[in-house]
Amino acid sequence: MNTKPEVSTAELARRIRHHIIVMANRANASHIGSGLSVADILAVLYGRILRFDPQRPGWPERDRFILSKGHSCAALYAVLAECGFFPMQTLETYYQNGTILPGHATHKFTPGVEASTGSLGHGLPLGVGMALAAKRDGKTHRVFVVLSDGECDEGSNWEAALFAPHHKLDNLVVLVDYNKIQSLGNVKDVLDLDPLADKWRAFGWATQELNGHDVVALEKALSGVPAQAGRPTCIVANTIKGKGVSFMENKLQYHYTPPRGDELPRALAEVEAK
Repeated sequence: MNTKPEVSTAELARRIRHHIIVMANRANASHIGSGLSVADILAVLYGRILRFDPQRPGWPERDRFILSKGHSCAALYAVLAECGFFPMQTLETYYQNGTILPGHATHKFTPGVEASTGSLGHGLPLGVGMALAAKRDGKTHRVFVVLSDGECDEGSNWEAALFAPHHKLDNLVVLVDYNKIQSLGNVKDVLDLDPLADKWRAFGWATQELNGHDVVALEKALSGVPAQAGRPTCIVANTIKGKGVSFMENKLQYHYTPPRGDELPRALAEVEAK
């Protein structure tokens, strides 16, 4: 069963960005840049690709989605609200005491969240386990995992990356949100990952690299999974931290700093103009 927002993926991405900006401002919360970079990926996944039923979050036939970069959960909450997993006004409680929308993705509280994440390097191992279980149980659902580039520093990811092709987990798809900035600086300065796509290929994944803000290219790539029978799929999505708000783009400070004062209307005006 599918219940998709009846808007284009570009419009869904715009709405996600709008929600992120408002949520970060209201909660005085961090990680706005990380949410903005992944908005197009989430819009395509939830708008066109994933099988789900917001009225039955535990529907056995649903595809599983794990946002391993759980610190950017405002983007996930935004798309879940747009899809009807919970009322839109719930977004107003983001990062507040007693909310079902805590500052890192938590499956215990939030309908539609499959796994608690944000302790980086855990999402892919969880996804690999889900994909292996599905294969062994003869299930047809797929498992999609979004990784940050910074968490590709974690050895647990590369153990999982070795395991998945060995077990022919072609029901598993990884998207790397490659925005080139992690918590303490540029990825190339902290721990250079390039050539990132070649690393995934060497580990046995069917891999392609694309513009992570091109919703047409994303939909085409994700509609064709598995890219190769018997192999998991990796999409290295080149993105821009803070995408959609010019004064936030490629700025490390917006890993931590929410829009304040006149930054809020400026940011919203830019997103509305897209």
